[in-house]
Amino acid sequence: MQHYKLVIFDWDGTLMDSVDRIVSCMQSAAQIVGLSIPSNDEVKQIIGLSIPEALQTLFTGITDEQIDIMRLQYKHQYLEGDNTPTPLFEHAINLLSQLKQENKLLAVATGKGREGLNRVLDVSETSHFFHTTRCAGEMRSKPDPQMLHSILTELDIAPHEAIMIGDTSHDLKMAQNAGVDSIGVTFGVHDKQVLEQYSPKRVVDSLSELHQLLLG
Repeated sequence: MQHYKLVIFDWDGTLMDSVDRIVSCMQSAAQIVGLSIPSNDEVKQIIGLSIPEALQTLFTGITDEQIDIMRLQYKHQYLEGDNTPTPLFEHAINLLSQLKQENKLLAVATGKGREGLNRVLDVSETSHFFHTTRCAGEMRSKPDPQMLHSILTELDIAPHEAIMIGDTSHDLKMAQNAGVDSIGVTFGVHDKQVLEQYSPKRVVDSLSELHQLLLG
């Protein structure tokens, strides 16, 4: 798989171990706003979607006003109210460093908002690895391929020269929709059985395994 010129990463559940924090923040926000509190698994299923799409999926009949309130409350919980640790997964820095040394182009396509992504890039000291990033709010939500099309256009890369790495069905379906190859990772949200429904080139259980696939 060394022929790919561009490697596009999802963020949450792929590079950063942040799934538990997302679940905690969404549940806390729902409780504060007075909505029914979703289960852990229900929240996990919407990770990767933009906040409006995620909220409409989680809370049947939610109003536009409630979406606005929940968006603000979730943002507050994630940035200030919740202290659930969100470390990078083991081998993440080594993988990004090696890919960059091999002159691969690197990008992020995430359901996070711009402020949230910029914050975690700063905290994790990883912004220098990426040539470009795309966020929910600026683009249509996964699995719409707009994020990937925009990245490919900016970096002048053909779809067959890029590969998408992600932990959810939303990531791999977006790649399918864009005509881009994908690799699924099982240490985030979805398991191998779910990910394989979207025809990834491979499904891996660790970033070290991904390293071997991409760089040999």
